[in-house]
Amino acid sequence: MPGSGRNEPCPCGSGRKVKRCCGQQRGPSEDQLARAHVASLARRVAPELVDLSDDALDYLWDDILDLPGCNLSLLVALPKLITPDLQRLRECVADDDPDGGWDALIAVAAQVDTPRQRAQLADALVQLRDQQRIDSGQAAAAIIDLDSRSTRFIGASLLEAVALSVGASHTPNGLQIVA
Repeated sequence: MPGSGRNEPCPCGSGRKVKRCCGQQRGPSEDQLARAHVASLARRVAPELVDLSDDALDYLWDDILDLPGCNLSLLVALPKLITPDLQRLRECVADDDPDGGWDALIAVAAQVDTPRQRAQLADALVQLRDQQRIDSGQAAAAIIDLDSRSTRFIGASLLEAVALSVGASHTPNGLQIVA
């Protein structure tokens, strides 16, 4: 027996049509919209990098690692709950032990690396570029990185956010945040 049509009364008994009540969500998901937004931004900024030499591209590729320290809007949102991986990463950053936290960094990055987070970071990059607070080439390289499968910019953003949360780094204005 076929299910209720979109214009039939909803079987839940609300009296509303299925499409206005318990009907399936139609259209793209939030994650799909976020991915499409980042892809659109990447297509718009790509021409800025076309004529650059390989050395200039390598420089930009390395330079995007420093961008999260420029502005708080370029930091990923840390999880509200401190998981064992996040705690281990916090300890390694506080102790300045880069080798000890690699597995924790990968695990926490997998948690925070969502299409919506990438879209927020890309929007922040565009805003800072438009305000001329960061170089347009740096912004373009970071946005293209966010559009790819790379976790380079996300990882740098995560490390800076963790460093701020444990007091191992200062905000761009020189303030030290203590948890």
